[in-house]
Amino acid sequence: MSDKLRVGVIGATGMVGQRFITILADHPWFEVAVVAASAHSAGKTYGEAVDGRWKMDTPIPENVKNMVLMDASKVNEVADQVDFVFSAIKLDKADTRNLEDQYAKTETPVVSNNSAHRWTPDVPMIVPEINPQHADIIPYQRQRLGTERGFVAVKPNCSIQSYTPALSAWRKFEPTQVIATTYQAISGAGKTFKDWPEMVGNVIPYIAGEEEKSEREPLKIWGNVDAATKSIVPDEGTVITSQCLRVPVLYGHTAAAFVNFKQNPTKDDLIEALETYSGEPQELGLPSAPKQFIQYMTQDDRPQVSLDVNFEHGMGISIGRLREDKIFDWKFVGLSHNTARGAAGGAVECAELLKAKGYISAK
Repeated sequence: MSDKLRVGVIGATGMVGQRFITILADHPWFEVAVVAASAHSAGKTYGEAVDGRWKMDTPIPENVKNMVLMDASKVNEVADQVDFVFSAIKLDKADTRNLEDQYAKTETPVVSNNSAHRWTPDVPMIVPEINPQHADIIPYQRQRLGTERGFVAVKPNCSIQSYTPALSAWRKFEPTQVIATTYQAISGAGKTFKDWPEMVGNVIPYIAGEEEKSEREPLKIWGNVDAATKSIVPDEGTVITSQCLRVPVLYGHTAAAFVNFKQNPTKDDLIEALETYSGEPQELGLPSAPKQFIQYMTQDDRPQVSLDVNFEHGMGISIGRLREDKIFDWKFVGLSHNTARGAAGGAVECAELLKAKGYISAK
């Protein structure tokens, strides 16, 4: 191994786990030291375990292909070989929380793609460009866990990335009410068209749990770390309502959103706020950070999934069709890459931020 931090990917054989593996293949700071999955897969090489179900567009990285999968439930065995882990495990919420806490208690930081810990009050849910200050909650979480370096951090739901960055850029105009309808790619369910042929030419107007996540998670992102309660207190100034639909697209979540503001911004004000919005990842030059977090597109028919989903290697957000509305103040369309920015890529950028801030280091 090099002097890079040693990473474990638990849940490495699923679609998000595969995306972690591809992103980390040539990462300048992190190197995959352990791949782990269920006991059923343990003992196989990674290549054997994903044979016939590799879902990425690029081949399995050679440095991981012949690694032998470990049993993710054997926490101490995995933790002994890594500096931190990415979690993409597929268990029920209680079991996920328990397993991630077990890793943290071995003094192994956990950066999770899962939703199980998103509403744990002292677990930061971070979009690095928006709320990097929420890392300040980690010392309080460590007090609860009884750890010195172990903790759990999570990234938010993939679909909110298509509209929450725009609303974050507009926070100074005080958004009060938001309607967000998301049109979500099938890879968000861990599927391809080969796995899910009934999605071809189809729209399903229901995705379990998505609407609650869409309405609540931005409020935690916009919340504040409260020292008195040792928790993140969600914002109460904005009300969001949503509908979430599954559409026949492989990658890319699109949102059609409507927003009211307490202030009275002009269109030029809103566009300027989008185009100039950046955060700590850009200041720090994090490896995964897009140079431009949000682009505003002036064409009437943009953003489009086929043309724009890979903006900034899938880590940038595309906004367009900003118009005045007859009922709300403004309406717009947003697009984000659901497995890059929205899943594994967002978690990797979060880990980079936490390393830069000193929360993740070599054991």
